[in-house]
Amino acid sequence: MSGQHCWGYGDDNGPSNWHKQFPFAEGDRQSPIDIAPAQAVYDASLTPVSISYNACTSLSICNNGHSVMVEFEDCDNKTVISDGPLEAPYKLKQFHFHWGRTGSQGSEHTIDGKSYPGELHLVHWNSTKYKTFGEAAGSHDGLAVVAVFLETGDKHTSLSRLTDALYMVKFKETKAQFKDFNPRCLLPKCRDYWTYAGSLTTPPLNESVTWIVFREPIQVSEKQLDKFRTLMFSGEEDSEKQPMVDNFRPPQPLKRRAVLASFMWKP
Repeated sequence: MSGQHCWGYGDDNGPSNWHKQFPFAEGDRQSPIDIAPAQAVYDASLTPVSISYNACTSLSICNNGHSVMVEFEDCDNKTVISDGPLEAPYKLKQFHFHWGRTGSQGSEHTIDGKSYPGELHLVHWNSTKYKTFGEAAGSHDGLAVVAVFLETGDKHTSLSRLTDALYMVKFKETKAQFKDFNPRCLLPKCRDYWTYAGSLTTPPLNESVTWIVFREPIQVSEKQLDKFRTLMFSGEEDSEKQPMVDNFRPPQPLKRRAVLASFMWKP
């Protein structure tokens, strides 16, 4: 979910200074957040999220200078999520990842203060109500993002096709064909989730996102995480090479928001 290219994750222009350029940074529904499961409100009316990715057509993989992103064809309404907290189907636009320099951090959302080594974001937009992704991104109910935590463990066989392609997009602004990848294979078996009203986690930080954060992480190997860490924030021609690591925004104040849960929490 990229904004302008004059920001980054470094000290001078990183998340702690985004408020200077992007007023939303200090808004009332900023993301990510720390989710405290014991404080989340169980909502019996939250149905399972329906995920219809059967007809999805992936087009390309790219390094946008902030993450690695897989983009999807945007011409039909067959690749959607619906139900759960959503009042309409939301169409898949892209997915991307956040990860850390080491396994002790990397996720954007945290659970009771615990970070995961990485987090996958599947970005969808309300194509029923809005004509374009850009219009939706600026509207309070325009986007829905599904978040999946990555934890270190066994190799994720389906993810290997993606991590094996990362060498093609090592540098900023590089792009390669990446066809016939269905992200359904990256979703956990258990579909329990938390949901709340939030924002983009990258500039311009629009407060337009309904977040759906799956409770169960997926396992990926340390070697697979290491392949993400070979990517660069910098371009191939840049004299100073900056490894793409710690590309996450820290948790933001919850303020007066409720976090709803689709399941009864048992510690």
